[in-house]
Parts: sequence; structure tokens; C-alpha cells
Amino acid sequence: MVDILHRVGVKTPTPEKAYDALTTIDGLAGWWTKDTTGSPEVGGVLEFRFPAGGFDMEVIEQRPSERVVWRVVAGPPEWVGTTVEWDLRQDGDHTIALFAHRGWAEPVEFMHHCSTKWATFLMSLKSLVETGAGAPAPRDVPIDNWN
Repeated sequence: MVDILHRVGVKTPTPEKAYDALTTIDGLAGWWTKDTTGSPEVGGVLEFRFPAGGFDMEVIEQRPSERVVWRVVAGPPEWVGTTVEWDLRQDGDHTIALFAHRGWAEPVEFMHHCSTKWATFLMSLKSLVETGAGAPAPRDVPIDNWN
């Protein structure tokens, strides 16, 4: 198994805003994709839709201002069964977000694409928390012919 790993610092005095951006429909729609629906509570399923497809993720764990975990239950075969994990901690005037998309069977070309897209969306999350405006799909940064 292989994982996608990223780290981003968000300038904010506490992790609450970053946590809210990961655990509310409005927050998720503000940085990842405008077409976000579902139930953001533990045991619920979040539905993320993009112009090229989408994913359904079961909310597995939430620890306020510390941790969020989702399991992919529908979407591209490479994603189904993987987990998306967010660990938050405060370090001075920044909330540090450690991101992991875990459990890829192998590092296929689609994983390379997804790693870069996750990085652009992490920058969108950072912008949303710091300025109030993210760049969710369909306004996200195109990176290749798959977008």
C-alpha cells in the first residue's frame, strides 16, 4: 500500500476554522468542490461531485479541532477503500494540517495526478481559512488534461 502525504500551515490563532472547513457542508464546498452534499457527522456519507466524476466518503472519525477521517465508499476503483485523514495541531500562529490519503494499492499514474490535485485543494483550504475565499471545483487550478 502507498499513501499521498502533504503538510500545510494555515495562519489562524486556533484550529477551529480549519476543522469547520473539514466538517461542514459549507466549509467543504468552500475549498474542495461546490457540489458537496450529504451528512458530515460520524457515520454519515459525504458526496463530492466534480465535472469529471466524484466520490462518496463515509465519515469515520472526528475529534474537534484535532482529527477527521473519511473512508471512500464509492468513486474510482483506485479510491474505493482508501482513507482520507486530517490531523490538526496548533504551532504558534499557524494551524498545521497533516493530510494523508492512505491505502492506494499501487502508485499508478492516477495517484500522481491526485497527489498534485490534493496539493492544489490544500492551498484552497488554506486560502478559505485565511481569507474567507477558497478555489473549489469548478474554479480550481487545472493541472493537466484530466484536471
